[in-house]
Amino acid sequence: MEKLALLGGPQTITEAPPASLFKWPIITEEDEAAALEVVKNNKFSGRDITEKFQDEFAAWEGSKYAIAYCNGTMALTSAMFAIGLGAGDEIICPTKTYWGSVSQAINFGASAVFCNITDMLSLDPDDLERCITPRTKAIMVVHYFAYPCDMDRIMEIARRHNLYVIEDVSHAQGGMYKGRRLGTIGDIGAMSMMSGKSFAAGELGMLVTDNRKFYERAMAFGHYERNNDKYIKESEELKPYFHIALGGAKGRANQLCSAIARVQLKYYDERCAEIRRSMNYFWDLLEGIKGIRAIRVDESTGSNMAGWYCPHGAYYPDELGGLSVNKYAEAVRAEIGSNQCWEGGNFCLHTHNFFKTFDLMHIGKPSRIAFNERDVRVDDDACKVSETKYCFSVPWFKHYDTKWIELYAKAFRKVSENYEQLLGEDVKAVQGGRWYGTENK
Repeated sequence: MEKLALLGGPQTITEAPPASLFKWPIITEEDEAAALEVVKNNKFSGRDITEKFQDEFAAWEGSKYAIAYCNGTMALTSAMFAIGLGAGDEIICPTKTYWGSVSQAINFGASAVFCNITDMLSLDPDDLERCITPRTKAIMVVHYFAYPCDMDRIMEIARRHNLYVIEDVSHAQGGMYKGRRLGTIGDIGAMSMMSGKSFAAGELGMLVTDNRKFYERAMAFGHYERNNDKYIKESEELKPYFHIALGGAKGRANQLCSAIARVQLKYYDERCAEIRRSMNYFWDLLEGIKGIRAIRVDESTGSNMAGWYCPHGAYYPDELGGLSVNKYAEAVRAEIGSNQCWEGGNFCLHTHNFFKTFDLMHIGKPSRIAFNERDVRVDDDACKVSETKYCFSVPWFKHYDTKWIELYAKAFRKVSENYEQLLGEDVKAVQGGRWYGTENK
């Protein structure tokens, strides 16, 4: 038995790894030159560079249309407008995701209905039909932590019930599901490209679709300089409203981000391939260890984890004597001497007061149910099982450096194999995670 570092034993990692092992995004002189060109020519607020990026991204993604936005939340909001989400409608979303996937539904008078997740933190198709009612308009699919959802089953259910499907690809830009790009399988794909994502371009969002009507509605919603007859050609309903963004919001992308994104796109697949090679090697070293499982897809199916954004493992406390994921992660941090292992990911959204009591419009009724004749909040009790789907973050390797990957894997293995030393310290069976934008707690 090896004494754990948390309890006074030797650390597994005692020196700093090379900075390049985790540095992201990879910025070269080519990125800098593209950015400087925007600065020199004061092109921050134009459209020419962004439209070039849109065309390149659509071709790479395999979509007919692409629209860039100032951020991913705006892209997702525009997707909701595009499908006609409105007062009294319901939109289904997995409960474990970032709030930007579905919180804005209240702006349309719609109700978020939460679906349970699998052990892979992915929307559970077995729970999906429980969530469907005559008011259901759409399903917000989230490829959480880059793991592709079971799109075959989700699409079959959606088509059987005549529902729209929006794919939130904010964690999985460029990922594949059985040979198809994520974001191209549902009716609309939308995603963030902020500076921490695997496709990182400063602060940027993207919407893709093959549906011309959805494209034009999304354009009209948040692009005031593009809500005109140059872009809106087929949607007669929109023509009386040209020149004003129909969402009352300015969603245009900053062209500094678009310029960087064009360069990043050129090398993205190649860099992601190295990330996947590195992350798969890490998890291969931990295969069969009690209490932890890789959240990863079988690549032999034609699916992949894209840039493996924010990699996590699934955690099973019953296999480790009931040890909490909180304590497990704390012990790993002590072994590696860095802040690269935290419990939980996002808290489940159904537990936040925003979805329980927040009254956006000051009408004396929670906005989530303001225009619905039923109280969807009662369904949240069915999601309690998702609060017990525990997980923990692992280092996000950007390069295939076997020496360092093996050292980090050794640290996780050490904690897992010596977990009994921690049982008297803490058995804290609570929902792990955090509300992002706060400290890990």
